[in-house]
Amino acid sequence: MPATTGMYRLHDNRFRTNEFNPGPKGAGRFHFFGTPAVPVLYTAATEAAAVAETLLRNIPVAGGVISYGDYQSKVMAALEIKREVRLASFLGTDLRALKVGPEQLTTTPGQNYPQTRKWAEAAHAAGFDGIAWMSRQDNSDRAYMFFGDRVTEGDFEVVPGSGRIFAVGPDLDWLTDFCAPLHIEVLPGSA
Repeated sequence: MPATTGMYRLHDNRFRTNEFNPGPKGAGRFHFFGTPAVPVLYTAATEAAAVAETLLRNIPVAGGVISYGDYQSKVMAALEIKREVRLASFLGTDLRALKVGPEQLTTTPGQNYPQTRKWAEAAHAAGFDGIAWMSRQDNSDRAYMFFGDRVTEGDFEVVPGSGRIFAVGPDLDWLTDFCAPLHIEVLPGSA
């Protein structure tokens, strides 16, 4: 990934936009592994993919509901990487070269995460700075995960004015409008 590549991070507001999740609490497709746990930072190439990977990840394709508790503490902002980083590519023909398909690595359900984390650990052991893959919920855009012992907060520039706070106002309207054609209702908080 070249320097100045832009991306979006949707995260809990207890973290700064460029702050890595230190773990080891919680377990995702590519985290946590190692002793001590390798910190991680997930991003996506677009706002749509960031929302899809975070808020929509457990909503069926037939539709569903996002409750206020699902988004009340979530924020999103744009980042730029300030230096070139090496990412293991878990997409396209690179998956074929690894002799796996997306259904075995990047589109698996949660019960397969203990296996998919082994791939992240192998990428880390091979010296990569992180991983790139095609978003499971938005397969037109890439998702990224960076290893916090290889990439630092200082390697990211938060793009001024790019933030969204989903709990209120125009950003809640944006989220509602984004989700409506996907058959997902965004429930407002109580006043």
